[in-house]
Amino acid sequence: SSIGISRATTAQELRDALELAFRHDSKVLVEQAVEGIEVECGVLGNDDPIVSVPGEVVIADDAEWYDFETKYVEGRMQLRVPARISDELVAEVQRVALAVFHAVECSGLARVDCFVTPDGRVVVNELNTMPGCTPTSAYSKLFAASGHSFNDVVDRLIQLAIDRHRAKADLQLI
Repeated sequence: SSIGISRATTAQELRDALELAFRHDSKVLVEQAVEGIEVECGVLGNDDPIVSVPGEVVIADDAEWYDFETKYVEGRMQLRVPARISDELVAEVQRVALAVFHAVECSGLARVDCFVTPDGRVVVNELNTMPGCTPTSAYSKLFAASGHSFNDVVDRLIQLAIDRHRAKADLQLI
């Protein structure tokens, strides 16, 4: 996660970023930076999923962006739940998260990461189809703030897996 990722604001920084990225893979992705508040939203379910309240990614004051160090070094990032956005934007982030979950035909769990831009647009940044699911992970914190304990989430995931297995077992494959 975030290995080989760079932020570039000049042509030379872009060349350096591409060189670094190609050390890690034969394909790289170049994206335009999106300014705004980074929010994460959990989705839990199969056919009729529920969506958590969004949480806001808050990085350390001296961090330029949400890079590997900021994500994984203790104290460099905080997930503020709920996010500091309007009720209307909360609803829009949740709607977008659910739409992404359905569009990709996810099941079980996913976390949808978005940016909320200064003009109020919700831009999808990433779909994490297997987010961390420990008592301290962002996914669990999002659902705890939504009224679902870690144990409830795990119980629900087990039931969803059983339901999905039964549905697949009933298929008649040629």
